[in-house]
Amino acid sequence: MYKGYLIDLDGTAYRGTELIKETLEFVNKLHNNGIPYLFLTNNSTKTPEMVAQILKGFGYPVTENQVYTSSLATAQYVYEQKPDTNVYMIGEIGLRQALIEKKLTIVDDSDNVDYVIVGLDRKISYEKYAQACFAINNGAKLIVTNGDKALPTEQGLMPGNGSMASVISHATGVEPTFIGKPHATIMDKALAIMGLPRHEVAMIGDNYFTDILAGIHAKMPTIYIEGGFSKRVDVLTYEKQPTHLLKNLSEFDI
Repeated sequence: MYKGYLIDLDGTAYRGTELIKETLEFVNKLHNNGIPYLFLTNNSTKTPEMVAQILKGFGYPVTENQVYTSSLATAQYVYEQKPDTNVYMIGEIGLRQALIEKKLTIVDDSDNVDYVIVGLDRKISYEKYAQACFAINNGAKLIVTNGDKALPTEQGLMPGNGSMASVISHATGVEPTFIGKPHATIMDKALAIMGLPRHEVAMIGDNYFTDILAGIHAKMPTIYIEGGFSKRVDVLTYEKQPTHLLKNLSEFDI
């Protein structure tokens, strides 16, 4: 039905350690028919290679070039704003590698910083927060890979990147620029890679507030599937509806 697809990961391609077989069958059809697809994730901690390995472990036909992360979108965004720039980074290997690949200069303190870039950092410290605030108070712009407030784990919810970044925003009074879903920036960057008009690419996901709203904000068709973060009974009450509401992707014909 569409010429390309953007596909969410957890809750859509798999659920924790459990494969969602209907999505695997759907992606295999795309692969066999030469229909382009990108796996799209707000996770800034992993490199595309790392994400691809996880997907391959579930049996998905995927290469690192078919994975697009909020870190890649963030690095591309900053590069387009100012290619020769110094950044202070809070984050992990996925963000660091993306910035290095764009030849952005990562500095270790708040001196001479153009951008403070914040991704999820599970070794966050008060000193990192302080250096970020110093840089912003000296004029640096605040860029946040994604605004997820909480992350689900087997033990329950843990703080997400949005919650961590809010400390810096609150302390400095500076509103960040968000890159990841549901904001349109990551969608625009992903569409540029696919080289297809937005009305011919569908966003597939289980989370209304990230996946589906991202597609809606980007003026793309959206495919919501049940069983993940957002419940169908709730989705049906929202003003802006997905283009397609499905139990799973076995109900969708490419």
